[in-house]
This record gives sequence, C-alpha cells and structure tokens, in this order.
Amino acid sequence: MTRPVGLLLLLLMHGTTYAQKTNGTEPKSSPTLIKTIDSLNQHIENTYVGAPHEARALAEHALLLSEKIKYNDGTGRAFLNLGHVYWSQSYYPISLFYFNSALSYLPQNKPLLLAHCYSSIGRAYTDLQNYGKALKNLEIAARFAGHDSKMLAEVYNERSFVYAKLKQFDKGIANAKLAMQLSRTVNDQPAICILYSRLANAYRLKGQYQQAIAYSDTALHMSYLVNNKRLRAISFIERAVIYNSLNQYDKAIELAQKGAALSDSIGVMDGISSAYKTMTYSFEQKHDMVQSLAYQKKYTQALDSLNATNKRKNTELIQSYFELNSRLNAIAAVEQRAKEYSAKIHLQKVIIITLIITLLIVIVALSVTYYHYKQKRILSNRMRKQHKALLIQKDLIEEQSANLADVNSLKDKLLAVIGHDLRTPLANLHSILRLYHTGVLNENEIQGLMKEIEPVVQSAELTLSNLLEWAGSQIKGINHELSAIDIYRIGLELGGIFSYLFQQKNIRFDNLALPGTCVQADERHIKVVLSNLISNAIKFTGDNGVVTLQSAVDGNMLVISIADTGNGIPAEKLDKLFSLNTKYSATGTSGETGNGIGLFLCKELIEFNGGRLWVNSEVNKGSTFSFSLPLVTD
Repeated sequence: MTRPVGLLLLLLMHGTTYAQKTNGTEPKSSPTLIKTIDSLNQHIENTYVGAPHEARALAEHALLLSEKIKYNDGTGRAFLNLGHVYWSQSYYPISLFYFNSALSYLPQNKPLLLAHCYSSIGRAYTDLQNYGKALKNLEIAARFAGHDSKMLAEVYNERSFVYAKLKQFDKGIANAKLAMQLSRTVNDQPAICILYSRLANAYRLKGQYQQAIAYSDTALHMSYLVNNKRLRAISFIERAVIYNSLNQYDKAIELAQKGAALSDSIGVMDGISSAYKTMTYSFEQKHDMVQSLAYQKKYTQALDSLNATNKRKNTELIQSYFELNSRLNAIAAVEQRAKEYSAKIHLQKVIIITLIITLLIVIVALSVTYYHYKQKRILSNRMRKQHKALLIQKDLIEEQSANLADVNSLKDKLLAVIGHDLRTPLANLHSILRLYHTGVLNENEIQGLMKEIEPVVQSAELTLSNLLEWAGSQIKGINHELSAIDIYRIGLELGGIFSYLFQQKNIRFDNLALPGTCVQADERHIKVVLSNLISNAIKFTGDNGVVTLQSAVDGNMLVISIADTGNGIPAEKLDKLFSLNTKYSATGTSGETGNGIGLFLCKELIEFNGGRLWVNSEVNKGSTFSFSLPLVTD
C-alpha cells in the first residue's frame, strides 16, 4: 500500500509547485497579519496532539493566509503543522508529503526549524518501518540542531524509538536517557513525558516489566499535565501489553479499553487497532473465545478501515492540493484586478479631495458663526459656576463655624474635668500633708487617710491617663501597633494592679478569659480599655460584689466582657454612655465620681482596632460591658 502512495506523493512534490512561490524573500505586508499567522502556527504546534481536527482546520487557514501574502516562513510552518496533525492520526504517508513540502519553504537561516522538520520526517519513516531512511533524516536533523539542547533531545528521542523497533534495546535506552538529560536542562515537559513512554516500551521489550510499568505510569501521569491525548492513549495500551506479559489479563483488558476509547475520540487509528489486538490476546488467554473472536473481528475491521481511510485521504489530499492551488491562483487574479482598479480609485480620490476642500470652506464659515455663539454660552456657564462656588463656600464657612463651636464646647468640658476631677485629689493631699507638718495629725492617722484617699488618687490618675490618651489621638492621630494579645494574661496583670481597690470593697475578681486565645490589636489600647472598664466596675459595685473578666469565640472574632454585680444603669441613660456631648456620670458606691471621658475613649480605641463596644445593664443587678476584637489568624 505504501509504494503506490509514495510514488503519488513523489509525483506531486516534483511535478507541481504551489502558485507563485517566492525565492526565500520575506513578505512586504502587514506586520499584524504576519503576527497572526505566527500565532496560529504556534497554537497549532502546542495543541495538535490533543485536538487534531481543530488543529488541521487552523493549519489550513494559516497556510492560505501565508500564501496570500507570500510569507514563506508561515507557509513552511503551516505545512509542518499539517504533517504533525496527520502523523498524530496515524496517516504517515500523508504526513510525509506535508513534511517534505515544508522543507521547500522553511528558510535556511532558521536551522532549528529545519532540524525539527527532518526529525519529524525521521519519525514518520520509523512508523512506516523504513528504519534506514529514519536514521538518515535524524542524522540531518542532528546537524541542523547544532548545540541546541532542546532540539538535540528531540533527535535522541526519535533515535531511541528507532533502536527499540530494531530491537537494539540498550542503544534505545541510552539515547532515551541522553534525551531525558537534555530535556530536563531546558525543562521541556512534553518531551520528558514522551521519553518516559519510550523507556517503558524499551524495558517492556527487554522483559523488565516492573521498570516498564514504573516508566509507563510516569508517562501516563505527565500526559495529563501536558495535555497529550495521543500519548495518553498509547500509554494505556502499552500498560495493557505489559500486564498481558505478566498474565494479569483483567487489568490488561481494562487499560486497553481506555486506550481504544481515547484513540477513537481523537482519531488515532494505530491506537484503536493496537488496543483491539491487545484485547484479542487477553481474552484468548482467559479462554473467552467469544470475546477474543469479537475483538479479532474489530481488529481486522480497524485495519481495513485504516487502509480504506488512507486511500480516501490520498484522494482528498490530491483534491485539497488542487483546490488550494486554484484558490491561490484566484487570489493572484484578484490582486491583478485590484491594480487595475487602483488607477480608477486614484481619480476618485482626487474628486473626493476637491469636494472635501469645498466642504471645509463652508464648515469654516459656519464654525466662525458658531464660535461667537459658543463664547456667549461659555461666559453664561462660567457665571453660573462662580455663583454655585460662592454658595458652596458659604455652606463650608457655616459648617466650620459650627465645628468650631463644638470644639470650643469640648474644650470647656475638658477644662472643667481637669479643674474638678484632678484638682480635688491634689487639694486633699495638700491638706493632709499640711496637717501632718503642723502636728495636727499623727502618722497612724495619716496612714488611715492615705488608704482612704488612694482610690481617689488612682481615679484621678486614670482620668489623667484617659485625657492624655484622648488628647494625643485628637492631635497626632491614634498610633496603631498590632500584635497578638492574650486577654487572659492582661487580666492577670490588671488584677494585680487593682488588687488594693478589690480589697477595699471586698470584691472578688474572676478572670475567666480563655487562656492562650489571642486577638490582633494594639496592646496599649486594650490595656487602656480594660483598665477603664474594670475601674468602672469597681466604682459601681458594692461590698462583697463580683467583677468578672470573660471571653468567648464568635466566628473570627473574640468577644471580651467585664461584668459586675453593681448598681446597674437605667435604660434611658444607656445611649449617653459613649458620647462626650451627652455624657452620663454617676456616683460610685463609695462616693467615687467620674467624668464620662473613659467610656468615650474606650469606644474610640476598640473601633480603631476593628471591633465594637456595647453594654447590657439592669438596675440593681449589674452591668456587662462587652467588646469584640479580631482573632489572630495563622
């Protein structure tokens, strides 16, 4: 069958040439179109093993575009891609025709492209069992490859296949491993995938089945990564043959069926016939002669179909060849007619230009009239915009005046806090010291008074800290240094700081926060917040009361609560807790006073750290101040 086909292809190659072929000159045409052709050819080269039917249509389109603009490089690559498509579907004589056609167009200044073409010719001759011509073309490919690692790897890859067919397994394995080494230096994953299949085939033929299975498994896995469906189908069938040799016929049948289905989906006729042949042997060894004969029949039908398809494809090839040549000649005729029309078009352009100049004169006259009208409109719009800008400035001045009034009011409140809440403790200390120095009070009386005034001083210290923190945030902005904070650890620290105040009222402090559960926030801010909330809880909790620090995880947030058993807050007063303008202040159980700035500061710091602060309270039963903070993420 191959001899008449070869003669036919020889006649086509030497007796006819494609229309108007140039002598290696590059086209003087649109760089955009050349870029499109190159992009098409590159896409086809990357996808033909996975989608041969679509690749063939794209290659024919690239060929037509290349011939239309006399782009020899594009024509050669399109022929090369068509050869690859037919080779992937096992139509080897047809693929040879296209490979040899590509050699007539590929430029001599691109040796790697020529090397790839000769390598492809060598592979096609291998599949046609003409191993002498295969090795000869691979030798030419090696000369063109020079020192290019990727191209040399391809040549050694194909040589390994030839030697495997010649049953020179050691040479085949040596060439495959050398190709593997070169492919890895350039990270050519598709080539590495094929080489694993080559090694699997060589070791199978040598009878080293375990090594063959290992290489075949790797090739099958990589075929999914590089989307080489043809290699995947061949790998399924190769593994089936190995399992037949190991007398594992059920596995062999399962793998051969997968290989047959995949080969059929992409039109690889060799794969289909090899799969049927493998299953015929498997069922025969299982003594299932019915299935064996059925697959023997399918195998024979596949071979007949392949022969019939080859004949049909040869006819289609000739028809396609002359159809393409006719289309290209038609393109040349169109170009000739285009030249004839060019003179007519030039005359029409002169007339059109004359008309355009006349039209431009009319447009200029109209433009002058429109310009004066437009200037009037512009002046009118400008006056309206200026008036609107004045109104906006007026509103802005009024808003700034209101803000200044608020700031002035806030200043008065802060001065009142400083004058009352800070001056009173200092005056008390001054009176006690004066009485001590004048001898009115002895040391025991002084110590008693100091213990009584210590909570007042601590309250004044906390007030001063809050004022400084809040004033700094208003002037400089809030400093924010995020870190992982263990609330339980801070609870232990604050429990020690407020221990004296707890003892004064005989209050029990329970730290029920979750140990080791950390939040993402500024540690200094959280200490200010907890200090204020614990201080307030002590202030409004009577003797023998309980103050509880606890925490609970809620999604990606940690909810921290300070609960007390104190006086509670009336419902109508809750809305006033977190505002300086409508602050709520009450007297503690031991006469302690507050100024309301602490809770306002707490709310501001918690919100700045990505959480929120709220309160639940019931009169005579106590209050629970809660706030949420984001948990630390890994």
